[in-house]
Amino acid sequence: MDITTPALLFPAISLLLLAYTNRFLTLAQVIRQLHASPNHASPLVMRQIPGLKRRIHLIQWMQTFGVLSFLVCALSMLALYLHGEEAGKVLFGVSIVTLAVSLVLSLIEVLISTNALSVVVEDMERGGGA
Repeated sequence: MDITTPALLFPAISLLLLAYTNRFLTLAQVIRQLHASPNHASPLVMRQIPGLKRRIHLIQWMQTFGVLSFLVCALSMLALYLHGEEAGKVLFGVSIVTLAVSLVLSLIEVLISTNALSVVVEDMERGGGA
């Protein structure tokens, strides 16, 4: 394995971190809008609060594991550069595992987000909403 193998993960991890940041900013905007709304204590909003809290924590952990993956990938490249073949391989493996954990957390967050949309659609079907 040479230094270019872990280098292949750099663009993928960078794009994932950008996507995670966008999800966080969108979620923050939704929460601020709900808080500023005169209906922020409505039953519909109250049903969404537990999911919003879970999503905040999941995005935090998604970003944490994404950054760890990026850092360990860089350390893998450094080890390979310094001719530490075995350490480079181990670090690359750890980088892939942390990236996989980040992706699983991302999937869970998407599922929670989809569930929140289902709550809104149910309310619309019942004739609620603005």
